[in-house]
Amino acid sequence: MNKLREIECFIAVADLGSFVKAADALNVSKAAISRTVLELEARLGSRLIQRTTRRLSLTEAGVLYLERCKHIVAALEDADHMLSVGASNPTGLLRINAPHTFGVLHLAPLWPAFLQQQPGIRLDITLADHIVDIVEDGYDLAIRIARLPNSSLIHRQLAATNIQVCAAPSYLQQHGTPTHPRELAGHTTIGYTYSPDKDEWHFDGPEGAFGVKTHARLHANNGDTCVAAALAGIGITRQPTFMVQQHIRSGALVPLFPEYPSAELGIYAVYPSRTHLPAKVRAAIDFLVTAFKGVDWNQ
Repeated sequence: MNKLREIECFIAVADLGSFVKAADALNVSKAAISRTVLELEARLGSRLIQRTTRRLSLTEAGVLYLERCKHIVAALEDADHMLSVGASNPTGLLRINAPHTFGVLHLAPLWPAFLQQQPGIRLDITLADHIVDIVEDGYDLAIRIARLPNSSLIHRQLAATNIQVCAAPSYLQQHGTPTHPRELAGHTTIGYTYSPDKDEWHFDGPEGAFGVKTHARLHANNGDTCVAAALAGIGITRQPTFMVQQHIRSGALVPLFPEYPSAELGIYAVYPSRTHLPAKVRAAIDFLVTAFKGVDWNQ
């Protein structure tokens, strides 16, 4: 059996959640799809899909394998597209979604150079901190900041950022400087509404991973608001290093708990898993990868 055919069948079943739908999409019989996936699992010596009478679900191994398979398929599509007609002259409207603060601080200065480099492309950029549905909302490309992006999307990593706990010197002078994350329970904090951890901040230190329940005086769904409040001495905040690094360097904010780092987040360009990636999307991704090469906000 052709390995690429196995991968194609497995991705179809995983994405569509059904052997019947995958068979229809690939124009083969359900029996052929089932046989191909079974042969793939036998070759790998690992179950990828849990089958019940009601539904299908990926095993842990299946989730990991799906991620790698999509990278392989994307790489092959990139290779084909690189040589396709028109790839050297991308044109059309490119709709991009990005987080607000990252879009203002680190993307806005790049777009003029991109437009000069690609005269056939027009840009429509939307900045929003909530997660959008790329397909439903009609975006060609989105920038996501997360531990891992949604596995149903193809992605390329542009950079990485840590989440840094910090406070203004004025706050620390008035309320004292906590030396351990557990001391946050006795301090005023500034919370980010869209954080998956909400008001329980998680750390990983010498004693292992743990969470601390914080008490926020201010919540905001925008990181700039949180940073502004921290700079004014309202409380302790926790924000990505791409936002606070300049304030830490200037001394306006003081980083806390260096022995207890928060998880690193990736900054990804994500786009739908399409058979043919438009030249305009490929041009934007390649441009952003080059623009962020060597950038390190964690120093």
